[in-house]
Amino acid sequence: MINEREEQTLDPALEAEVERQLAIIRRGVAEIVPEDELAKKLRRSLKEGKPLIVKLGIDPTGADLTLGHTVVLQKLRHFQQLGHRAQLLIGDFTGQVGDPTGKSETRKQLTHEQVRENAKTYAEQAFKILDPEKTEILYNSTWLAPLTFSDVIRLASKITVARMLEREDFHKRYTNNQPISMHEFFYPLMQGYDSVAMRADIELGGTDQKFNLLMGRMLQEEDGQEPQVCIMMPILEGTDGVQKMSKSLGNYIGINEDPANMYGKTMSIPDELMVRYFELVTDVSIDDLNRIRAGLADGSLHPRDTKMRLAREIVKKYHGEQAALQAEEHFKTVFQQRALPEEMSEAAFPPGQVWIVKLLADTGLVPSNGEARRMIQGGAVKINGEKVSDTNAQIQLTDGMVLQAGKRKFVRIRVSE
Repeated sequence: MINEREEQTLDPALEAEVERQLAIIRRGVAEIVPEDELAKKLRRSLKEGKPLIVKLGIDPTGADLTLGHTVVLQKLRHFQQLGHRAQLLIGDFTGQVGDPTGKSETRKQLTHEQVRENAKTYAEQAFKILDPEKTEILYNSTWLAPLTFSDVIRLASKITVARMLEREDFHKRYTNNQPISMHEFFYPLMQGYDSVAMRADIELGGTDQKFNLLMGRMLQEEDGQEPQVCIMMPILEGTDGVQKMSKSLGNYIGINEDPANMYGKTMSIPDELMVRYFELVTDVSIDDLNRIRAGLADGSLHPRDTKMRLAREIVKKYHGEQAALQAEEHFKTVFQQRALPEEMSEAAFPPGQVWIVKLLADTGLVPSNGEARRMIQGGAVKINGEKVSDTNAQIQLTDGMVLQAGKRKFVRIRVSE
């Protein structure tokens, strides 16, 4: 634990810097466990001139990142800007098991080849947020793969089954007589062991990762290390404003999406989520964030104009300022200059992809598949203002997308389970 001598009063300049760093770190954070230890670690780091090791683990179970993934990456970037050591851990070993957090059934295991393939694009995408010159990329197969069976048994002896069943997802499955595979119990142990191997001072994660992060604290103490501070970030809601942002739900904004789609999707989020998005996924200053919050509350800022600024900020972050301005002009042309009606019918679909011809027919915009093909070939079909010319196109459904057939027929797509 942190030495009591570190409690001694330090000079005002040092204390002011500790408070400045804490203010930046607290931005958007859901919980810090424990915050008093974080302050002590920062104080010691400044006094000794030794940066803190800040860990963020990502399992490459998919190929692309969404704005939801960037919430914790943004926080890691904050630590970089404060001069600390950012260590991005690619879970190429844990990714083969799959995090059971929030799952009601055992996840399908991925092969090492599948995980490695997914991991190839992770660093490249993460560097759209992180400073590559100040980021250390690590892979947990480095220390997990060499463990012997005896090592694993010793690791497993440090926690009881009762403690594992305190996890909400495990508890629900156990009480509902749903199977829990033994390898799933090893996932939080492996994530905790990562912190031991990395000697992390701080670990970042979503609120759904609390059990796993606290496991790292426990195993570090067992190993005689000073336990890490756990910082949990909120789970970002998707464009539907209700459920966690997810590609499988179709309510996501991908950081590799083209500027027009990214801008349009941002404009579809509910007004009440604007401040949350500004806080968690943009680079606006804390003072600016407070002005936006106050302006929306007292009515001095118009929600539409504020949301357009949010869309610009997000597109600018991933595509540059010029692309953001062009995306905004495109949106104004398509959505504001009467190219689309203010009111239109809606059609609900489950997440996934749909053949464009079937989509047109199922929404009732056309009476038959033949008519759908003729309209596509004639250039009369658009999605979010973009012409669709391929009659074989498979359309990835996203919540709020607008399908147009001819000059006067429109329908808004709603994606839900």
